[in-house]
Amino acid sequence: MSSSESARTRAADWPDLPLAGWRDTAATLHMWTQIVGKTRLALAPRQNHWWHTTLYVTERGLTTSAMHGGDRMLSVEFDFIAHALNLRTGDGDSHTLALVPQTVTDFHARYLAALRSLDIVPAIMGRPVEVATAIPFADDVQHAAYDAAAVRRWWQVLARIDGVFKRFRGDFAGKQSPVHFFWGSFDLAVTRFSGRRAPLHPGGAPNCPDYVMHEAYSHECSSAGFWPGGGYVDEPAFYAYAYPEPTGYAQHAIAPAAAYYHPTAHEFILPYEAVRHAADPEADLLAFLRSSYDAAATLGHWDREALAPYVA
Repeated sequence: MSSSESARTRAADWPDLPLAGWRDTAATLHMWTQIVGKTRLALAPRQNHWWHTTLYVTERGLTTSAMHGGDRMLSVEFDFIAHALNLRTGDGDSHTLALVPQTVTDFHARYLAALRSLDIVPAIMGRPVEVATAIPFADDVQHAAYDAAAVRRWWQVLARIDGVFKRFRGDFAGKQSPVHFFWGSFDLAVTRFSGRRAPLHPGGAPNCPDYVMHEAYSHECSSAGFWPGGGYVDEPAFYAYAYPEPTGYAQHAIAPAAAYYHPTAHEFILPYEAVRHAADPEADLLAFLRSSYDAAATLGHWDREALAPYVA
């Protein structure tokens, strides 16, 4: 394959995703994923670190996976190819909502009506979390954009990252999260744990009770993920952090060369643009994941030998 052909292949697999081009759509979709995600919060049995609330990447979008609502099984999937929200039950009933430009208020009302049509009425919290301004869903007419092409590119990026994150999980034998999408912070993440308890987290996430963070960070961890940008880093980027952050973490060697430590966010950052233009994007992303974990585990004195996978 020529260098130009290789570049075209990378561009197709790792598409351009500037936040400025779909900021309004991302903000709207963030609210929609919170509404659907809160269905899991209401129906799924509780798991440590709030893992029962997350969404998962599929071959078409994001799914709740199977949930149990009384005597019925339910799954809800965002299909970002057909641009539809599909609600399906275990006994064959279904309901589909078109994903088109609409206010959060309208999406919320249509979604609750779809649940009722399937005889499932979960107690869904009526406002978003982890955002600076938490407009109740029923009153949010501010967010109404939906650029279908941009959403599909974002999902395509998530799908590529999902595969790399899953490869990274194979390097570790200790407790670790699945690769999952947190709708509160609108990021795809994977987390490893040392096995030891952590100091009480100070909390402080916007419009989010401190007890949520206390549970999320109850044990020492090294976490990495991807989000489309906003706040301290206003571009799509990969991040990695340790809790608690060990002494010397910010100065530890990190790969690839484009990665850096952000002193305000207290995270290592790897711009998505650097990855998508790399000769081997997956190799660069794996290097970032592995070197950031090495920083956390080495400086945090994790039992690296006990946490390494068994190799026959």
